[in-house]
Amino acid sequence: MGRILLIEDDAAIAQAIRLALRGVAEVEWVAAPADLPAPLRLDGYDAALLDMNFAPGERDGEAGLNVIEIIRRADPTLAIVMLTVFGGVTLAVEALKRGASDFLLKPWRNDRLAAAIGTAAALTATQRAGAAMSLEAIERHAIAQALVRSDGNISKAAAALGLTRPALYRRMEKHGL
Repeated sequence: MGRILLIEDDAAIAQAIRLALRGVAEVEWVAAPADLPAPLRLDGYDAALLDMNFAPGERDGEAGLNVIEIIRRADPTLAIVMLTVFGGVTLAVEALKRGASDFLLKPWRNDRLAAAIGTAAALTATQRAGAAMSLEAIERHAIAQALVRSDGNISKAAAALGLTRPALYRRMEKHGL
């Protein structure tokens, strides 16, 4: 049985998630991003389940997107599943770009939630096993991520990596990107 970090402002939804994942994962609930402990230690979790909005009336998902970045800085190997009522393709794509591994809409189907958490936990295990990647693999991953974040814009990706465009092109060719 895995251990899941749930960041969700609604206590009733948190309880429903606990019930839905009973026998699948132990759920540790935090009501708001501000309640996360500092320093944030995530190595004891197999996945994170994250709401997108934390204040009444919020619908843009920006709070959840910001938490993705906090989690990514604390543990880049932890898989994150996003959960929201107010979801659209644009929000889902942005969450995935920022590092989420899956995106579910409320209300969810319990079997779909359990499957998403299982997949996320497996992804975390794989990423943690590969955390001791070679320097070549790390460089390839960093370049690929920079390209995704810059929507394929080579100039922006090069600037984000601290490289010139020609240097980035050479490294992309080297890694088959």
